[in-house]
Amino acid sequence: MAPEASLDVDTRTLRYFVELADQLNFTRAAERLFVSQPSLSRRIRQLEADLRTPLFERTGREVLLTPAGEAFLPAARQLIADWQAAQRTARVVAAARSRILRVGFAASGAGALGTRAYAEFMKRHPDVTVEPKRFDWGGEVTALHEGLVDVAFVWLPARTAGLHIEVVRVERRWAGLAAGHPLAGRDTVSIHDLAAEPIVWTRQAPRDWVDWWAVNPRPGGGEPIWGPTNDNVEEMLEHVASGTAICISPESMTSHYSRPDLAWRPIPDIPPLRIAICAPVTTTNPLVTGFAALVRELATTEPRD
Repeated sequence: MAPEASLDVDTRTLRYFVELADQLNFTRAAERLFVSQPSLSRRIRQLEADLRTPLFERTGREVLLTPAGEAFLPAARQLIADWQAAQRTARVVAAARSRILRVGFAASGAGALGTRAYAEFMKRHPDVTVEPKRFDWGGEVTALHEGLVDVAFVWLPARTAGLHIEVVRVERRWAGLAAGHPLAGRDTVSIHDLAAEPIVWTRQAPRDWVDWWAVNPRPGGGEPIWGPTNDNVEEMLEHVASGTAICISPESMTSHYSRPDLAWRPIPDIPPLRIAICAPVTTTNPLVTGFAALVRELATTEPRD
């Protein structure tokens, strides 16, 4: 009898399995993975067919791991971690050998501080190329873990396990309004003034990230009115400019995304945004250390946006 063929499983399928094992609910797991529930179910059924054993017990609405699923879970987590580490190592080594420093950020990043840091670092290190890389909401943290960037400006709060964090900038949060909005005539707006306004939000970032930006719960314990969703800053601002919803954004965005159909007003009664320079705690790249030191230096003399 011929030996049985070895099984190849991609890491996406393993991530689907791990998320479902964590949630034990197909709907929640699909939402967190940004996939449809039927797509998730097909992946899990195919994995079970390939392994020739059930990994989950489905009893009505209840989902439980089988003994085989419980045994498979730590191995699946390790396989995902090993693959991520391998990708990260290859990408980081390639960039370092090419004397390239890849700096991640979302939307307006660290404002003028980031722009000054890129220019000054290349001035001091003419043999180094700095590559700013913009990501959608919360994507700069994932990029750090996957080795797509060497260092990043991260908006806190964020899921920063395994990263070194140093806050380098604090910004007030502002309301983004359509230019003709009734609140646009005020110098400032309170979070209470926004209680009846739908707010733009995203499924791309972790829920705790979304809740912090939307100020959920609101003072008094209520939820915001959830408006349309978006995948990036450009989509968000289109919703705001059309009058469909409002947004809450950092102060630097008011200058980076200045448009005649938008009005920006500070919200003085909510906590400000903290922006950190972040890098993996395991990094040995001297360019990262030098860039972080420069950002720290520039932050002490930074003019306001």
